[in-house]
Amino acid sequence: MVIVEPEERVVRHYRRTSWLSSVPLLAFVVIAYVAFAAGGADFTLTRFTVPMPSGAVWNISLGDMMLAFSLFVLFFEVLKSTRTGGNSVVDHALSMMVFVACLILFLVWPPAGTSLFFLIMLTTLVDVIAGFSVTIRSARRDYSVGGEN
Repeated sequence: MVIVEPEERVVRHYRRTSWLSSVPLLAFVVIAYVAFAAGGADFTLTRFTVPMPSGAVWNISLGDMMLAFSLFVLFFEVLKSTRTGGNSVVDHALSMMVFVACLILFLVWPPAGTSLFFLIMLTTLVDVIAGFSVTIRSARRDYSVGGEN
């Protein structure tokens, strides 16, 4: 007597990702800068002070807080660039668009012609370069032709 067992069905689980995961987080920093600049905010005005143990006083302005926030967001953008798949291409394209928008704003809009906005624009450039570099590096590891020399 031969017992035939039914075939197991292979169930593939596809991980759905939200469209929001493809939106560059640095776009929110740029939008915040544009909103504050259009409202006439003074980025150099001291918002609060922090007394230091050395006796010095650290004056923190809105511009300092925005730059620190953009560097914090850049960290998460670099982490996002390590993902592989179709969404990473969209993420890199949108990051490039944010950089191009920053470059245009920097060149043609007087309130964006500041050192603060230039540094924010540099963070978007680092995001673009890091995203492409990490993706190319990880793709090279996933698919290698021939031996390493």
